[in-house]
Amino acid sequence: MKVVMICTEKLPVPPVRGGAIQTYISGIVDVLGRHHDVTVLGTTDPSLPMEEKIRNVRYVRVNGQGVFETYAEEVVQFLRNQSYDIIHVFNRPRLVPLIREVAPRARIILSMHNDMFDQAKINPAEAAVAIAETERIITISDYVGRVIQSLYPEAAPKLRTIYSGVDLQTFVPWEGSQAARKIRQELRSMHNLGNRQVILFVGRLTPKKGADILVRAMNDLQKHHSNIALVLVGGSWYGVDKVSDYVAYVRSLADRSPIPVITTGYVSSEQIHQWFWAGDIFVCPSQWEEPLARVHYEAMAAGLPFVTTKRGGNAEVIIGNNGLLVEEPENPQSFSTQLNKLLSSRDLQRQMGAVGRRLAEERFTWDRVARDVLQVWGGSRR
Repeated sequence: MKVVMICTEKLPVPPVRGGAIQTYISGIVDVLGRHHDVTVLGTTDPSLPMEEKIRNVRYVRVNGQGVFETYAEEVVQFLRNQSYDIIHVFNRPRLVPLIREVAPRARIILSMHNDMFDQAKINPAEAAVAIAETERIITISDYVGRVIQSLYPEAAPKLRTIYSGVDLQTFVPWEGSQAARKIRQELRSMHNLGNRQVILFVGRLTPKKGADILVRAMNDLQKHHSNIALVLVGGSWYGVDKVSDYVAYVRSLADRSPIPVITTGYVSSEQIHQWFWAGDIFVCPSQWEEPLARVHYEAMAAGLPFVTTKRGGNAEVIIGNNGLLVEEPENPQSFSTQLNKLLSSRDLQRQMGAVGRRLAEERFTWDRVARDVLQVWGGSRR
């Protein structure tokens, strides 16, 4: 079959500037391309050509980066001159009615990675058309599916959760790799971390990601553990190292922290995995209803135990004994309590990390994600 996968207007594919959706597409597209004639349609980037073929997948890029209306016009114009059996749209239900007008016979699949069916983001009438014209709605967590179903009950029979994946060759436990051990030592030496137990945050520095709450949790934690440090990896936006008001606020909290707090600023997607080697415990302090942050998979693959919040779909990746859950994410003490359990036992850290790595190998490979998507594509026309 001929298939086009349509990414969002925010960031390009491959994920040269990061992005969860872009990483997802990049992780599965080569496998998909071995079974079908696949085109990836996305936004332009100065570092990428307008069109290229990588292995067996065609990449086409159109203008409109960051502006949905412009991007939608370009997407529709592209589809006017093409014919596809399947049009797989990522996270933009507003595109579906527009696509149906120019591709009346195509099967439309929709992948939802967050709350784009919220009525503040799509007109209910437009959403109803998008659901009616879509054969299947793939969600990255049960939580995302439940939210869509609560708003539009008619979507229920079309929903299917397909959890994301992780590159198991890039994200590996540092203990099992000489190269990883070396980089761990270099990063720790560079930032004067020594033999401290390192608590790691990786993500955008925005209020909803909760880095400030995590920094404040250190005030209590240092009473029980003096030989620790916190590392905050990330900038204010994908590919941007701008010091926003919030970044400045977090850094001011870090300066007053009783333990060392390192803020790295933006780190490229090619180097992010190295920081998982430098860390000992991963924390996702999300304050918002997170669909399901992909950093959990990366932490598990890297063999790190993690602490996450009971927000959105995050709790869905706590399986057995691989992580701990914070019930009150707005309370720094809640993080301190859970982190204290892990910091008090290296054995518990190792056990949880080993469980996480095993789960990543068994359940969260890109091959498994690709097989699940192929199964959806192989479904009969409605």
